[in-house]
Amino acid sequence: QVHLVESGGGLVQPGGSLRLSCEASGRFSRLHDMSWYRQAPGKERELVADVTSGGGTFVKDSVQGRFTISRDNAKNTVSLQMNKMVPEDTAVYYCNAFVVGVDIRGDYWGQGTQVTVSS
Repeated sequence: QVHLVESGGGLVQPGGSLRLSCEASGRFSRLHDMSWYRQAPGKERELVADVTSGGGTFVKDSVQGRFTISRDNAKNTVSLQMNKMVPEDTAVYYCNAFVVGVDIRGDYWGQGTQVTVSS
């Protein structure tokens, strides 16, 4: 089995910062793209940021300049640094990774971590 576990969510005031982390564990050969998605109540899940195995990154336009995605291949982790947060950032944030192993090849998801931006 492959498990992705997010951490770092919580309550933050507007203008504050949070850093989300996701660790992949289990038996696999490689982690390819790793991503952060979020889903607010009543809205569709959306891609926030993505980082390739080679380190190339994509960040959603609406969070450009505020969010930064990074990964540590040695630790099988991906992080999302969120700065200057606004109430619209409130959502459940999910970690996603494309995993390749002996008997697996596909996307895996974490269970999500709640992020609430409120005064």
